Parts: sequence; C-alpha cells; structure tokens
Amino acid sequence: MELTINNLSKTYPNGVKALNNISLTIPQGMFGLLGPNGAGKSTLMRTIATLQDPDEGSIILDTTDVLKDPQTVREQLGYLPQDFGLYPRINAQVMLDHIAQMKGVGNKGERKELVESLLQKVNLYQHRRKALGTYSGGMRQRFGIAQALVGNPKLIIVDEPTAGLDPSERNRFYNLLSEIGENTIVILSTHIVEDVNTLCSNMAIICQGEVLMTGKPSEGIASIDGRIYQKSVEKSELSEYQDKYSVISTKLLAGKLSLRVESDENPGDGFEAVPADLEDVYFSHISKKVDPITI
Repeated sequence: MELTINNLSKTYPNGVKALNNISLTIPQGMFGLLGPNGAGKSTLMRTIATLQDPDEGSIILDTTDVLKDPQTVREQLGYLPQDFGLYPRINAQVMLDHIAQMKGVGNKGERKELVESLLQKVNLYQHRRKALGTYSGGMRQRFGIAQALVGNPKLIIVDEPTAGLDPSERNRFYNLLSEIGENTIVILSTHIVEDVNTLCSNMAIICQGEVLMTGKPSEGIASIDGRIYQKSVEKSELSEYQDKYSVISTKLLAGKLSLRVESDENPGDGFEAVPADLEDVYFSHISKKVDPITI
C-alpha cells in the first residue's frame, strides 16, 4: 500500500499559492508532514481527503486515482481534521453507532461489536455513555481517532492531533497512533517537531506550499550533524549575530537568547559544537524560506 502525490498545485482565489508542485511518496506506516502554520499542510490534507480539488497534479492510493474516483477513496479513508464538530448532547456510543451506519455497517450486532471494540481501543469504553460535550480535549481527540477508524481504513489522516493536549494525553495519543500505524498509512500533519520525532519513520518538511525535505528523521539529522553550533547572547545582540552567521533558531533561556547556527566549520566567537537534532533539521530548512523563528 502506497500513496503517491505528483506535481500537486493549488492557488486560492485571493492569490495565495497554498501548494506549489508538491510530489511525495508515502509508504505504509507513520508519515510526518512537518511545517509552520500556513505552510500548506491543511490544504494538502483536505485535497488528499477529497474535500477540495487541486488546480493540477495527481494523487494515487494503491491503484485508485483519488481525484477521479473520490467515492472509492472515501470508503477507505479515516480523517481527523484539526477542528471537528461534535454533537455535545449525544454520547460516544450512540455517535459511533451512527457513524458506522453511515459507513455502511448495516447489521446492528456487527455495529455494536465494532463500536465497543473501537471504544476499548481508544480507552473510552468506561466513558461511552457520557455526553461528548463533557469530554476533555484528549478524550475528544481519542474519540476523533475512533470515528476515523470506522470501516477499517487503508489511509488515515490526522491534522495537528496533539495541539492543546497536556503531556499525559499526548503520550496516550502517541501510543494509540503508533499502534494504528503498524497496519495502515497514517499521515500526521503537525508543526510540533516532537510529534514527528517520536512517531514517524518517514517525514517531509513543507513551507510556503513547497516540499523542502523528505526522508527518514535519522537521515535528516545525519545530513547536518557536525554543522550545528550554539551560543548564548544578550537579546540586544541578536541582529548583530544574524548579520554575521547563519542563525537557524533562537530560544529564550533565563533572560538570554540561545542561538543555534549552521556552519561548515566552527565559527569561533564563543560558539560550541552541539549534536544535531530533528528540530535543527526543521529550522535549517525553514530558515532558508523565512526569518529565523524564536521558539
């Protein structure tokens, strides 16, 4: 099973070019799509999910042409958008049963077994009779995954799934996504580097509608290892260092800025070599398109 995207482009009526000749090959497993807000990630996800058409390009899921045969894709798709509505007064069990009916599970006994199985999988069975409006953010996200899994999809898309979750809920969500990713294609769209580093065996970095990097996270780190240097400076000195060095990121720590720069050789001037990580890979590519980002 493989998802192949070729030369996908999309420009909105206001002139914003959300996708610029995107090409990606996404294998089975967890695939991280990493990029800042406004990078085009959600546009790409909605296009793959057949919710909007591109201006040009193609998307093939296994042997199915996604753009020409959207109904077949929808039958194989599980989708958890960044923001999704819930009927606040309906409980999880009733809502999932309704979704299963819409997905074509007509037998009442089969639906009951499916709904109970999914609620167990996402650790919501004990809360199955609670109104969805009373759920916490993490519980809502886990319910979102449950509804995305109805119909045994071959492709699952999750858009910014851990935004707003506390650390314990995020860890539960990580474990759930990792389990799901063993048997299907899961595209994880996020701006949180930790999500990709923790979960994904393959990834891409996207910014301003363009793919800047694809590959395994470990390959990305290896490509810049030995090229990252760090130094703490006063905030007032930032512009001076930006003029002299290739600053890829800054982080405010105890009133001082910790600068990370990328260089072919040790820049001296008090900089120290540090091991590269996936965050450095991300900022190395993003900084070539936009100004260095303070995190």
